[in-house]
Amino acid sequence: MLEPRRTLVPHFGNYVKVTSPTTCSAGRAEEVGYILPTHVQHEALPVLFSGRDCVIQAQTGSGKTLAYLLLIFSVVNAKRSSVQALVVVTKVARMLAAKSLELESEQQSCTVMALLDGGTLRRHKSWLKVEPPAIVIATLRSLCQMLDKQTLNLDRMRVLVIDEVDFLFNSSKEVSSLKKLLTTYSSINNRQTIFASASIPQHRRFMYDCIQQKWTQADVVHVHVNPVEPMPSCLYHRFVDVKQSGGYLLVATDIAARGVDLPETTHIYNFDLPKDATNYLHRAGRTGRKPFSDSKCFVTSIITAEERFVLQRFKTQLQFQCEELLF
Repeated sequence: MLEPRRTLVPHFGNYVKVTSPTTCSAGRAEEVGYILPTHVQHEALPVLFSGRDCVIQAQTGSGKTLAYLLLIFSVVNAKRSSVQALVVVTKVARMLAAKSLELESEQQSCTVMALLDGGTLRRHKSWLKVEPPAIVIATLRSLCQMLDKQTLNLDRMRVLVIDEVDFLFNSSKEVSSLKKLLTTYSSINNRQTIFASASIPQHRRFMYDCIQQKWTQADVVHVHVNPVEPMPSCLYHRFVDVKQSGGYLLVATDIAARGVDLPETTHIYNFDLPKDATNYLHRAGRTGRKPFSDSKCFVTSIITAEERFVLQRFKTQLQFQCEELLF
């Protein structure tokens, strides 16, 4: 997200040129107390508001989500007859859709519909027929149900955002539906496609596939912020060898590794090491998030002696230091 109000930043509003009648992103951000863009927002917003397709890859907690939300709330037309923006989120990113998001534009509200797994879609079907919302935030599964029943169509969709895109493409249950969605959307004129994630393995190959499959336009832009430091520098990584220590542990499943924004969290404990460096990155990213990243935060992994080489591999891939705690 944008950092809290501290210092006026000249020209922030100048590079966001919006031709629609809605308020520009800078003005909207200033109304809620944010005027200083984060690095990823500084790089991504000009691209997003130029109308070009974009792949946003930056640290977890760096403000990617707010970057594309600022675009969405600035381009949707209050005088609408169909859904104009669609955000596809993973199952664990429900907090994004759970909040009631409103934007005053020409004295009219910008309505947001949440299509999440496990809920009834009957009410949503009626809503879409009577007064379509401007924005739909959906999990892929619920979205596909609506598209298959032709309750929702993409004909007039202006912006499509796929969040946690690497997770969806790596999911055997989701990838075919995602490709079908992207292929359908690629036939629409005046469209804009945005992919976002903290980790996009083999990103050059991914960009090539996007262009070849026409999931994006040929001039798609890759905004890659802090490729050398994929995690916030305020994180301090530690590990405990269970042969030397005992105590009480809080154990959680990997459901909390993505899409959960608890900005005041300062400690993360890994009871089991993640299966790879990408999952370590996402788990660790639940702390050290803007705008609280000036605080010292800790990621502690509880390992056996046999797992030291795994942690060493993560350290090499993600380029962080890790201190051993001795008791």
